[in-house]
Amino acid sequence: MGKYIIKGGNKLNGEVFVSGAKNAVLPILASTVLNSGICILKNVPMLLDTFVAIDILKDLGCDVSYGENTIVVNSKNMNKTNVKEDLVKKMRSSIIFLGGIISRFKEASICYPGGCNLGKRPIDFHLSAFEKLGIKIEDNQNIIKASVDTIKENVINLPFASVGATQNIILASVFVEGKVVIKNCAKEPEIIDMAKFLRKMGANIYGEGTHTITIKGVKKLNDLVEYTIMPDRIEAGTFLCMSAITKGNVKINGINPQYLKSLLDILIEMGCNIYTNKDNIKIKVDKTLKPVDFLETKPYPYFPTDLQPQLMALLATVDGISIIKENIFEARNKHIPELNKMGCNIVEDNNMFIINGVDNLTGEKVYSKDLRGGASLITAGLFAKGKTTVEGACYINRGYELLDKKLNILGADIKYIKD
Repeated sequence: MGKYIIKGGNKLNGEVFVSGAKNAVLPILASTVLNSGICILKNVPMLLDTFVAIDILKDLGCDVSYGENTIVVNSKNMNKTNVKEDLVKKMRSSIIFLGGIISRFKEASICYPGGCNLGKRPIDFHLSAFEKLGIKIEDNQNIIKASVDTIKENVINLPFASVGATQNIILASVFVEGKVVIKNCAKEPEIIDMAKFLRKMGANIYGEGTHTITIKGVKKLNDLVEYTIMPDRIEAGTFLCMSAITKGNVKINGINPQYLKSLLDILIEMGCNIYTNKDNIKIKVDKTLKPVDFLETKPYPYFPTDLQPQLMALLATVDGISIIKENIFEARNKHIPELNKMGCNIVEDNNMFIINGVDNLTGEKVYSKDLRGGASLITAGLFAKGKTTVEGACYINRGYELLDKKLNILGADIKYIKD
């Protein structure tokens, strides 16, 4: 599992570059099965989840090579349509392979996905949308089998702006005869990145970043595609929270500030000094911060659930009462008992989190139980007095590349120990 050991109390100062986006590269890797050719991906974060996606592609029969944040996928000889169960159980986003495989081969099978346990995250939206596209779905002992003769054009109204469902529908629709329109679709920057990649591949897709995406079917895709993955806005947001909790002065390079507007607005409201340019954000904290009366997680462009735990750790050290409501994942609360071990005063009430800020935290042995919750424990550890040991580093390493090295460059004292 591995662990991180942090000696708290150091202010973060300096500059850091963010890596490529985990939430963008995984669906793009799943998209590489479509073109029966070569895809060259750059600025790829070499994370645990990235390697799971690589293993899935290899198991499907693709040739994959990688090095220095570049992955080359050749899907010409792909010869399987079933995704291996033990790989699917490691990563929830593996469900996105279903759309690409069914689009190319007209059949696919996959088990229900795993990944971080954040409560019920049903894939009903994916499957009901597939059925509207004419895809036959069979659920046999936890194995989803999909088959289709011809993808049918349709207008799909999503009941919730699901990122995964939006991505899966797009992938399944690339070769549709006619067009597929997705209404109330997700608008996240990672959706935009996937659409840009697919256009370079030769797909006919537009409307990404709005409430409606349209896919017009094409007969064939380009044999060779080269694409650079967007920067990771969640990593950048995590560095912002870590900088604020240590009263630091940090410039975060390689990130579009617009992607983090919801977080930046909150940090400014709290009293942080924020300076932005087209591709960087600078944060400086030189005064006492204020609590946040109320905020809630919602789909983009509103405050993201993936930054809720990190911001909670920050608010737990700000005098006064702050309230966060979690609307996306019912079990995104496993970090709270661990934060309270360190001296935080956080009370849960039906996914409403009441945070009573304290002056000091004490380093403890705590356990990461999911990716972003683990990042919140490291955030708290940077502030706490003494030594904090965060067990379960494997969860954190699913989404942060070289986290200890980047933090140490900024002046932190953090060590990663691999079991």
